[in-house]
Amino acid sequence: MANQGGELPSTEAEWRDALTDAQYHILRESGTEQPFSSGLLDIDEDGRFRCAGCGAVLFSTDEKFDSGTGWPSFWAPADESNLATEPDHGLLGTRTEVLCASCDGHLGHVFEDGPDPTGLRYCINGDALTFDPEED
Repeated sequence: MANQGGELPSTEAEWRDALTDAQYHILRESGTEQPFSSGLLDIDEDGRFRCAGCGAVLFSTDEKFDSGTGWPSFWAPADESNLATEPDHGLLGTRTEVLCASCDGHLGHVFEDGPDPTGLRYCINGDALTFDPEED
């Protein structure tokens, strides 16, 4: 995680040093991991998912669900103020990109085909997240 005990990187070179290659590709280059490749996909124990770039709490297992898409999916964020969204105009049409509000890292996309109660599906790259299990 880039923000362990210090300030966020301010240059792309510093981001490259702070993140793994996979994290950099997703968070800083708006990349996407291969479906069904994330070690976070099957986590169902209680805990919080944080931004791999800055450590902001983004999601919890209380809102996680199996969407069958191959990426960790959530029906709501842990704290909406920790996320930002913007239109993503690409080959697949216009989608809604999800970003970390703290470090501006690309996380994934949000779609309106999720379960109740929100009807949303935050489809998030596992390499953009870290997981903190809840302590007993």
